Amino acid sequence: RRNRSIQGCARTRRNHATLSTMPTIAEKQAVLIDEFTFFNEWMDKYNHIIEMGKALPVLDELDKKDDLLVQGCQSKVWLKAEKQGDCVRFWADADAIIAKGIVAMLIDVFDNQPAKEVAAADLGFLEEIGLKDHLSPTRANGLMSMIKQMKFYALAFGGAN
Repeated sequence: RRNRSIQGCARTRRNHATLSTMPTIAEKQAVLIDEFTFFNEWMDKYNHIIEMGKALPVLDELDKKDDLLVQGCQSKVWLKAEKQGDCVRFWADADAIIAKGIVAMLIDVFDNQPAKEVAAADLGFLEEIGLKDHLSPTRANGLMSMIKQMKFYALAFGGAN
C-alpha cells in the first residue's frame, strides 16, 4: 500500500503516463474513515486494526533499541523516523498486536508526508471512527504518545511553521 521510495515524498507519481497527486494526510484519513464505516461492531474494527498491524513491514531487530521506544505506551512500541527530502518516513513495531495495529494506522496516515504537514496535522479521524472511545485509558495514553513522538520527529526534521 505504501510507496517506500528513497526519493522522499515526491508529491506526484507517474500513473499510466499521467501525473497523479500523492494522497495527503487528510485524504489518507478519509480513506480510513471509509474503511471503518464498513464495520458495524467494534470487535470487527479491532480485528481490522490488528490486520493493519500484521501488514506492517517488520522492523529490523537492530532498530529495536531503547532510544526508539515510545515513552508512555503500555506495550513496547519502537518508532523509527528518517528525513527524506522534505518528508518524514516512519517504521515501527510493537510487542502487542493492538498497539502494532494502532501504530500501523498512524504510519499509514503520516508516512512519506512533508514534515510541516505531519507536525501540524489534525487527526480528527480518530474521533470520527470512535477509536478514542473504545480504548482503555492506558491504550489511549499510548496512542497519544505515539502521535506526540511522530510529531516530535516531524518538528525535529524541520516541520516547524
